Formats: sequence, structure tokens, C-alpha cells
Amino acid sequence: MKKLCFLLLCAACTQAPVEPPTPAQVFAEGIWIDLTHPFSDSTLYWPNNKIGFHLDTLFNGTTPGGFFYSSYQFCAPEHGGTHLDAPIHFAAGRWSCDEIPPERLSGNAVVVDVSKKALQNRDYLVSTEDLTTWETENGPLPEGSFLLLRTGYGKFYPDRLEYFGTARMGEEAVAELHFPGLDPQAAEWLVKNRKVKAVGLDTPSIDYGQSKDFKSHQVLLGENILVFENVAHLDQLPSTGAYVMAFPMKIAGGSGGPLRILGWVKK
Repeated sequence: MKKLCFLLLCAACTQAPVEPPTPAQVFAEGIWIDLTHPFSDSTLYWPNNKIGFHLDTLFNGTTPGGFFYSSYQFCAPEHGGTHLDAPIHFAAGRWSCDEIPPERLSGNAVVVDVSKKALQNRDYLVSTEDLTTWETENGPLPEGSFLLLRTGYGKFYPDRLEYFGTARMGEEAVAELHFPGLDPQAAEWLVKNRKVKAVGLDTPSIDYGQSKDFKSHQVLLGENILVFENVAHLDQLPSTGAYVMAFPMKIAGGSGGPLRILGWVKK
């Protein structure tokens, strides 16, 4: 018996070490889901923004040299469409777009689905109870994760009336905004009890439409927790098991910017 154990041990020691899979091998076992609304003349911006997204053609066609060439220029506010709120947006001295460490732009993601409640109440506030109920079913929010809140309002984009709660434009329309957001008390609970990298959702703002002080912005961004707004297709992500990459335009000193955000899920 001792001889057999010795032989088995020797065999184990002579086996080649197992190489860990490369990132390419891991990602090949899943699919990528685009969580970004395209930027176009239908992109939604806050009602009091004086301009929206404009794409102007510089050249599109066959050149004198006989080859095809196209080039455009665009103009857009920082905040609109699928975009990042950088911490400096509501917190003096915190990160601007270009100061966000690269490691904060990707991570495991969880989705808290409150759509049944939110679709019945345009002013719904995602509560601490919503978060703890999710944890009861899935375990504590993982440290360093992205918390994505699915309200169901993403299906209305880009219908301004259904998405914002009003089709009016201008400063007077701000008072008529009605869409769900994160309860400031839940934001406080997150920063005191959990360590997430970012919070994103499928509405125009992390604060609900009727907010006057944008407290959830203040709380999260004050702790350098990134905010992603107007995120698309959250219904295609599972509650757990997704991996997200979120890359905003690197605007020097910027308070936010257009965001390309992708979610990976295993096949």
C-alpha cells in the first residue's frame, strides 16, 4: 500500500502544471451584450439642454483619387444618451473623466430588477429593502462589483414622453419629469455597508425625475462611485454572473461623457 501511494505521488508530481485560461479563452465561452443606446439625432438629453447630438458630414463619397472616404464631426452635451457621470459632476475635488483609474471601468456586475414595482409607479425609488431582498436571494453584493438597477424604463427609449414622463422641452419641463431612481437612503446604505465600483440604471438619472437636490448623485459621486445612466438592454443580463466593461470618452476635466458599455455573459 505504501509503495502504491508513493507511485501515485510521484505521478502527480511529474504532471505538467495546468495553465490558467487566457482572457480570450474565457470570453470565447460567452457572448457580449451591447448596453449602449446609439448616439444619433434621436438621442435623449435633459429637457433644458440647448442642443442635442449633432453629426455633420465633412466628406462622404469618392475622392478625386478614386477611393471612398468618409469623415464627420459631432457635437453633444456630456450628459445624455448612455453616459457616465464622473464623480466631479456633483462632488468637488473628486475624479473627472480622465482621472478615473482604468481598473474602475470593468468588473463583475449584478442586476437588481425592480421593474414590476417601477412600471406601476413612475416616481418609484429603489429602496434599501429592494437591495437587501436581492441579497437574501443571491448573497451580499460582491465587493468591487457594478450594481445595475433595472426599472424596465429602458424599453421606452427613445420615446421622450414615455421615458421622461413629459415630451415638453425647456427649463419649465424639468418640473414635469417623472421616472424612477435610487432612493438617497439606499445610496447612503450602499456607501456605508457595501463597496461597489459603480451604480447604473435604465433611466435618465440616478435620482428620480422629481428630485430637487440630486442627493443620490451627491452621495455616490462623493465617494468616487461612478454612475451610468440611460443604460440599455438590462433585461438581457442575469441577476448574477455578468461581467461589464464601461469605457467613457476620456474628456480632460470632464464631468461626464458618452459611454460605450458592454456586458458579457456565459453561454
